[in-house]
Amino acid sequence: MTSDAEKYWYNLTTGKVERGFESPAIDRAGPFDTEEEAARAPQLLAERSRAWAEEESREDSWGTGSRGTGTGADDQ
Repeated sequence: MTSDAEKYWYNLTTGKVERGFESPAIDRAGPFDTEEEAARAPQLLAERSRAWAEEESREDSWGTGSRGTGTGADDQ
């Protein structure tokens, strides 16, 4: 297993791919296994963010539906 210090990171400030801990942690996204994957970090982060938002939305609406108002008495 490769340590994080040997992996690739995307610098959110400069938009460049870095290997290892070149920049402060607050400026880095990653780690990524390949340089190519790190270069795609903005797209990957957007995809993951969209997926998390959709999952959260599904969880927030869990249990709601046409069976009732959620107040108890009429939900049978």
